Amino acid sequence: MLKESLRMSWQNICANKMRTFLTMLGIIIGVTAIIALITTVEGATGEITSQFAALGAGKVSVSVTGTPLKRGLSQTDVDRIAALDNLSGVDPTVNLTTYAAIPGLMVEDVSVEGRSAAYFAVDSSMIGSGRGLTLMDMDRHSRVCVIDSDLRTALFPGENPIGKEIILHGHTFTVVGLTADDSSDVMSAMSAMYGAETNGTAIIPYEAALRLTGAQSVNSLTLYLSDTDLADETIAEVEEVLNAAFNYRDGAYRVINLDSLLETMSTITGMMTTMLVGIASIALLVGGIGIMNMMLVSVSERTTEIGLRKALGARPRLIQIQFLMESVMLSLMGGFIGIVIGNVLSAVIAYFIDMTFAMSPGAIMLAFGFSASVGILFGWAPARKASRLNPIDALRSM
Repeated sequence: MLKESLRMSWQNICANKMRTFLTMLGIIIGVTAIIALITTVEGATGEITSQFAALGAGKVSVSVTGTPLKRGLSQTDVDRIAALDNLSGVDPTVNLTTYAAIPGLMVEDVSVEGRSAAYFAVDSSMIGSGRGLTLMDMDRHSRVCVIDSDLRTALFPGENPIGKEIILHGHTFTVVGLTADDSSDVMSAMSAMYGAETNGTAIIPYEAALRLTGAQSVNSLTLYLSDTDLADETIAEVEEVLNAAFNYRDGAYRVINLDSLLETMSTITGMMTTMLVGIASIALLVGGIGIMNMMLVSVSERTTEIGLRKALGARPRLIQIQFLMESVMLSLMGGFIGIVIGNVLSAVIAYFIDMTFAMSPGAIMLAFGFSASVGILFGWAPARKASRLNPIDALRSM
């Protein structure tokens, strides 16, 4: 009998194709929205998180605002911090924007970053060719630099820049390395984020950058942790050194654990995804109301059929199951079509925003579960109404 009920439900759905399609349309739109939103948001946040993790894993950022008596960290302060346990490296950062030149050619608005050898030691993939800054460069106060692909294109188009000299802010530096393309993209993105559109980047020893700017202290440090499990203890030790350096003045510095920032970012993106799914689910609610409306109309149109079946001995429970199956079939068909369209739409969006597309099993299961639940929830009342029809009243309509 269950098989017969399923067959009759399918026949009724096929007999009213246009009405069936219009009924499923709300479910299709809702499921498409859920799939497209979740897949796109997960893909975008996944790429952002992975890039952020690569930049921030195992790192602590120190930003110094200073006091009226002490504007930044001296070399002695930096050495005290570097001597702490659980630090594999310390990278003071000095930034300026200036010009770069070679004989017969000058490029303005070039970003110059003063860094230490630790910056390159933690990630060897940062260098595309040549080498990064080394401890020997720092000890000897060598005038060497690493440039990105943008500056290479501007100064040495079609040439190998390794070993050649460039002038930065009036001082001559020898190019010893070229950053990898991915690193160049990250540096360009960071420059754009801070509102500084540049024509390339050159990385030099931070002490040389201090001499270019005429400064005596640094205001930014990146600390590389040996063991991230000891991050809190290490940060406390760093703060002790900083407090002593600035005479325990409040607001003289700020310490940020980038791993903790990454966790906060993941929490925020999760909340955004949940909110978007909630908004998209409104379309499923509208689709469920459409299914309920169609099923109520179907019960009214098939009053005679229901009366005959009851007169021939059909139990109310079997009639209720038949109409409930019809509702669930409508909802699942709409859900399946929505899943297909949603993934296709996500792939198109990923293509246009240059993002890797990957189907989200969680989104598919969620959409499938939602569509099935909508069919059961909104089909229950019409199915129950059909099962409670009085056979005598139903047969009077013949």
